[in-house]
Amino acid sequence: MKWRLRLPRLPKVPRASRRVLWWGGGLLAVMVLWSVAPAVLRRLAFFRVRQVELVGVRHLDPEAVIAALRLSPAASVFDDTEILGDRLRGLNGVADARVVRRPPAALKVIVREVEPVALVASARGALTVVDAEGNPLTFERAGLDLPLVQSADSGGVVGVLARIQAFDPALFQVVDAARRLNRERGDVLLECGPHRVLLAHDAGPEVVQAVALVARDLAAKARPYAELDARYAGQIVVRRRSGARSA
Repeated sequence: MKWRLRLPRLPKVPRASRRVLWWGGGLLAVMVLWSVAPAVLRRLAFFRVRQVELVGVRHLDPEAVIAALRLSPAASVFDDTEILGDRLRGLNGVADARVVRRPPAALKVIVREVEPVALVASARGALTVVDAEGNPLTFERAGLDLPLVQSADSGGVVGVLARIQAFDPALFQVVDAARRLNRERGDVLLECGPHRVLLAHDAGPEVVQAVALVARDLAAKARPYAELDARYAGQIVVRRRSGARSA
């Protein structure tokens, strides 16, 4: 007797399913190639970095920015750009940075600088650029039109200037110098050409904007004044003569 063993037939894969499998396999292959390609391509001399484009660099020394990348002679555009960005973010005066590949041989460096707020005068007459926290910045002073202050105190004069810069840049542009009016209350005096503005050390955006509106209104009406005192809640005192004194 002959025995025949019949194996169960495998179900046919629908055409739609086969297409999904083909697409899935193709996508997997592309992902593998994408992950492997940089490791292979970075070994080719054709992709070595020969050009660095800087974007957003206004006050920093461009050579210092490029030096902070620490690119080796064999650096490739397919090297890890996150590492390069971390190196730039550690540079004084850089708030944020990222590096974009521009094959075959260029890198685009996009930098957001820390905003400079004031110039601090030392006892020897040297000027140092500082940020809103009073930290010194290694910026080129050429082209910087900033208020002059006596000390870099983030909770006082420099802090007030930083808020004015953020809330009303037009008012900030006319401030020539700033100093602490008294030690106890921490009031701040701003010198704006022939005019003076008095602010509390914790003056908020509404006070800054109110001062700017009053100053513009007086200028539009050609009304002379010497001082605007905004230290009082809900009002701004306009004086024809300067009445505040330092203490």
